[in-house]
Amino acid sequence: MSPGIPLGVLDLVPISSGSTAPEALRNSIELARRAEEFGYTRYWFAEHHLNPGVAGTSPAVVLALTASATSTIRLGSGAVQLGHRTALSTVEEFGLIDALHPGRFDLGLGRSGGRPSPPLPSATPIVDGKAPNGLRIPPRFSFERLLGSPRFALQRKLLLLPDAKSQDYAEQVDDVLALLAGTYRSPDGIEAHVVPGEGADVEVWILGSSGGTSAEVAGRNGLRFAANYHVSPATVLEAADGYRAAFQPSDALDKPYVTVSADVVVAEDDETARELATGYGLWVRSIRTAEGAIQFPTPQEARAHVWTDEDRELVQDRIDTQFVGAPGRVADQLEQLQEATGADELLITTITHDHADRVRSYELLAQEWSRRGYSSQSS
Repeated sequence: MSPGIPLGVLDLVPISSGSTAPEALRNSIELARRAEEFGYTRYWFAEHHLNPGVAGTSPAVVLALTASATSTIRLGSGAVQLGHRTALSTVEEFGLIDALHPGRFDLGLGRSGGRPSPPLPSATPIVDGKAPNGLRIPPRFSFERLLGSPRFALQRKLLLLPDAKSQDYAEQVDDVLALLAGTYRSPDGIEAHVVPGEGADVEVWILGSSGGTSAEVAGRNGLRFAANYHVSPATVLEAADGYRAAFQPSDALDKPYVTVSADVVVAEDDETARELATGYGLWVRSIRTAEGAIQFPTPQEARAHVWTDEDRELVQDRIDTQFVGAPGRVADQLEQLQEATGADELLITTITHDHADRVRSYELLAQEWSRRGYSSQSS
């Protein structure tokens, strides 16, 4: 692994059991300040809805608050979900915050509400559930149960105006890019200029979990791409491969650029880290049963859950691919992930019940990463 592999943060604004959404928001803003001190290169907020244990419903709003509390770290969305919004509203939101904090924002764009792409071949052979360098690649998880749930249907109903239809994703990304560049023309030739927004100094990313539509759109437009090992570890290699195969140079980027996400918990020793990560499986279960993410449980609350074989099967791929341990162990696993995917950056998600433990996890990892000589600055 070559020097210069920076680390970023992906924050879901988790609410711990016994806590509140305002506390979670204050904790995330504080964590962003600390991540800036620790040398992380960027800090992204995810977008989720109707989840009792997640407060990050509007990345642009949280980014505006966080920008006022930080000064140098790049801030972004991971990702704005385009399935229930327009290109214009997205560019206007990021144009507003860029107007007051210019040159610091990453506009990460994601699909929402669509069916998952069918499996695609990867250029990297997988043998016995592992990549050639030993990175664990579990069996593919089916999201059909989640996408077909009444709760997911309700979410779409509440997010979309009556009788509204989501725009084609590739067309929507094209519109976002044109509005930012000031080159938008309607089919009948009418110009549209977004103020503020046009000419905003934002870095556009596409987020994706497979080698399908998102990877192709990112590559065709010469944009940066974020592949999700933490959401869909089975398809991270096909996602990265699909993006690189589709890549065409652009004014923004002359060669492919990839960040890869990972779920991580670091503590002073392996045993402590495993204890802090105890609630992770139960939290993932709540998401994948379509109940909605629960408030993140304490280790004691998590241990009280009576697990069924179906429960365990539902979360096993995520448990097996979470990196948990002392700083050296986790850094070794992140190096393995980077080597297997060829990532230019890594994006770290850490959730623990206690906020101080989460801050400490990021601090310990940053110290170990720096000790190994890796830069905290992206290219």
